[in-house]
Amino acid sequence: MKIQNIHKLNFIVTTFVVTMFFSCKDNFKEVQQIGVLQNAPVGVAENINLKYTDSGKVKANLLSPKMKDYSNREFAFQEFPDGIKLLLFDKGQKSTILSDYAISYDQNDLIDLQRNVIIVTQQNDSIFANQLYYDQKNEQIFTNEAFRMVSPTKIITGNGFNSDKDFKHFEALEVTGIIYLDE
Repeated sequence: MKIQNIHKLNFIVTTFVVTMFFSCKDNFKEVQQIGVLQNAPVGVAENINLKYTDSGKVKANLLSPKMKDYSNREFAFQEFPDGIKLLLFDKGQKSTILSDYAISYDQNDLIDLQRNVIIVTQQNDSIFANQLYYDQKNEQIFTNEAFRMVSPTKIITGNGFNSDKDFKHFEALEVTGIIYLDE
């Protein structure tokens, strides 16, 4: 009787162990990727100098001390935590955009420029804002936030504007003040 109970116990333990062994799956790689996929960038680069060319001509040049690549996300982006300098070229003319922080989104070709954004146009006008967007595909610069535009003849303050990258077609959404400067 004792032998029969020992066989039953061995059979139950063996069945349990075999069931546990075959029910487990190897998900070690998935466990390793949890922290990486959710929080960390895929890569970090320093001293970035990216050039965008079209038909052999440089159209834009992006410079930054640091870039974090989050292309592993569903909505991929690159973060520039130490700011950027973006140079836009057109027919030998250059506009410069500076910001303390920026994010570039891959899927919609949009660059979100934040904190101390300064634009120096081809006409030597300067635009100051806290946040601007640059639409790379349509070559448009816009914001819905407050801005200040300083030119040799006037200072314009307002809320929101749209412009082409050359600032030849600048449209303020709301002008809150204009100061004309003496020449």
